[in-house]
Amino acid sequence: MNLPAWIARRYFFSRKKRSFISWLSILSMLGVGVGTMALIIVLSVFNGMEELNRQLFRNFEADMTILPAEGKRFVASSALLSQLRQTPGVSFISAVAQDNALARYRASGLTDGQAVVQLKGVDDNYTQRSQLDSTLIQGQLVLRRDDVNYAVVAEGIRNDLSISPVDILTPLEILYPQSGQTLSAINPNAFNREALTVGGVFYIEVPNYNNVVLAPISVARALFGYEPNEVTSLEIQLRPGTDEEAAKQALEAVVSKAAPAVQLTVQSRDDLNRDLYRAIRVEKLFVALTLSFIILVASINIFFSLSMLVIEKKQDIGIMFAMGATSGMIRRIFLTEGAIIALTGAITGLVLGIVICLLQQQYGFVSMGTPSSIVDAYPVRLDLIDVVLTGGLVVLMTILTSWFPAQRAARYMA
Repeated sequence: MNLPAWIARRYFFSRKKRSFISWLSILSMLGVGVGTMALIIVLSVFNGMEELNRQLFRNFEADMTILPAEGKRFVASSALLSQLRQTPGVSFISAVAQDNALARYRASGLTDGQAVVQLKGVDDNYTQRSQLDSTLIQGQLVLRRDDVNYAVVAEGIRNDLSISPVDILTPLEILYPQSGQTLSAINPNAFNREALTVGGVFYIEVPNYNNVVLAPISVARALFGYEPNEVTSLEIQLRPGTDEEAAKQALEAVVSKAAPAVQLTVQSRDDLNRDLYRAIRVEKLFVALTLSFIILVASINIFFSLSMLVIEKKQDIGIMFAMGATSGMIRRIFLTEGAIIALTGAITGLVLGIVICLLQQQYGFVSMGTPSSIVDAYPVRLDLIDVVLTGGLVVLMTILTSWFPAQRAARYMA
């Protein structure tokens, strides 16, 4: 029999006498449990938000994007494109010409509306990626049909300019400043102009994409004054199951050899949104620290309850010393008492937190509260590392707060 553990259990679970110290121990246990449960839930919510953002970006951004390290554009030679297509794991390559432009639209019965948009010119391969199929809320994903150039606009632009995809007679006019011309409202040669028929509207719940207008790359190149092979980026879609890190390294090796004259970088979807993910992780860290302080306060209550218990059991300690108990045995009794209080609360909090997160994943009890949200309930994702770190944090705090009262008890009769 483990005598220190048996005595510690008797001190905690004894029902014959419920003193103030016993109730304080129970409150400490509840505090540790609630803090642990809250920490697990909050960390899982942040993990879920990060995963939700990845899913949103997956609807619009490519798996890999090749960009110039300096400047805005580069020449995508046929040799570079050929080697990229032969790279293992590559499925589609889309040439992109993208820049800010001015959009005008005259809605029926209204004056001309105008807004600054991100004009993204894409080639025919872009529609084969089928990324925007789930985000289309009106019309079709069509960029060119019967020698007519179409545009697919974000819902933000549709609302700002009162665009109606049903009205095929009213074009969306895109204007871009001409190089070397003085910008003036009365100078007709100051802007390149293209008229597009709006074929569809898409909606992605990300602010960065509220002003995007998709158009044929030939239209974008004509507006921007690009050469036929010039692009701002190459977007690469990988085959399902491809190792993204290995594919990224292979693509970097290709662009370094095939295009030595210009320095190109290969960025994954996460690389493009690194600042957003960093902000989420920093916020997660600060919230975790705040909740850790709550657990620390509950652990400090364990310190006070053990200190008061040592004073209350001073006579028992003296009797145990007289019966041959050592200082180490007395220390283990009160360390075990602190572990019982903290671990009971921590295990209860961990179990409740995990159960609540699993129920939220399965049934979505807590809704987002906004009808326009693409998900009905708060996204959560349990990570084993969060559970392990939370448990380790509670154990560490328990040892620190229980050590001094246990050491004090061991020195009473030493």
